[in-house]
Amino acid sequence: MEFAAVRHDWTHKEVKALFEMPFNDLLFKAASVHRANFNPNEVQISTLLSIKTGACPEDCKYCPQSGHYKTDLERERLLEVEKVVEQARLAKQKGATRFCMGAAWSDPKDRDMPYISQMVKEVKELGLETCMTLGMLDNQKAHALRDAGLDYYNHNLDTSPEYYEQIITTRTFQDRLDTIGNVRDAGMKVCSGGIVGMGEQAADRFGLLMQLANLPQQPESVPINMLVKVKGTPLENVDDLDHFEFIRTIATARIMMPHSYVRLSAGRNAMNEQMQSMCFFAGANSIFYGDKLLTTENPEADADMNLIKKLGMNPEKRHDYSDEAYEASLSSAVADKATSEMFYEA
Repeated sequence: MEFAAVRHDWTHKEVKALFEMPFNDLLFKAASVHRANFNPNEVQISTLLSIKTGACPEDCKYCPQSGHYKTDLERERLLEVEKVVEQARLAKQKGATRFCMGAAWSDPKDRDMPYISQMVKEVKELGLETCMTLGMLDNQKAHALRDAGLDYYNHNLDTSPEYYEQIITTRTFQDRLDTIGNVRDAGMKVCSGGIVGMGEQAADRFGLLMQLANLPQQPESVPINMLVKVKGTPLENVDDLDHFEFIRTIATARIMMPHSYVRLSAGRNAMNEQMQSMCFFAGANSIFYGDKLLTTENPEADADMNLIKKLGMNPEKRHDYSDEAYEASLSSAVADKATSEMFYEA
């Protein structure tokens, strides 16, 4: 067992050395760290709903929701609170314990805040953890979401500081760090990770993980996304990332951030069961669950539950779940397929 201390002083040389370990040694080290800090046979189940889709003013080259690119995505207005709560209720019935809500904004406007706050309050009343990703947050809006009861705020760093301007020009890397700082100042938990397979070099994957691990407080959740190439975006023809490189990224994230949930996020539709299983062994212990992630395909919900069952694993329980409610939600998840319209990409 490796009871790794949390460090905030990782160097590029150290991260490179981890990535370049013999594959079996890296996985063994990562699995040991995982077992020392988590139940290795539990996986956190989260559901992600797009509450406002498309027409985003940012120019993130990977994103079909950007208003800068011509994709087949249909724009949608902010969903009504009642519709969001109904989808959260369905997600809980399917076994989810965290409900994440995403809006394609540069930042939320003042007029939207009352609706967003009400969504948070009503979803929490269902007994779910709440998470939102709404773009940049100033200190005032961060505190307003905290007051509404929001548990987590997602704001990915996306890639290394050195590669960042090749992917996004409408907001800076520092803007992202400032939002994370505002979330922390408000007392909320942070969900922050990145995307690999965007044409970056291995050094950029080192740099991304180094930035996340060296934050003053490491994110409680670290989503690792593999690029989903969407026609009409500038990255639609980028070369595929070798799957072993992706698994190395998961394993290194687990070693560097031993107390964080490492989420196997976008791109799972291109991963077979064996690759996903290897990611779980390497330290991934959270997934987004449902047929879509915001706007891109995701494995079907019943397929996820069947894989988890096949591996002898279980969805992680919320502490406020009774054993009876937990068993009922798991049985429902294995037996039924989630509603396909409700899920939209990380």
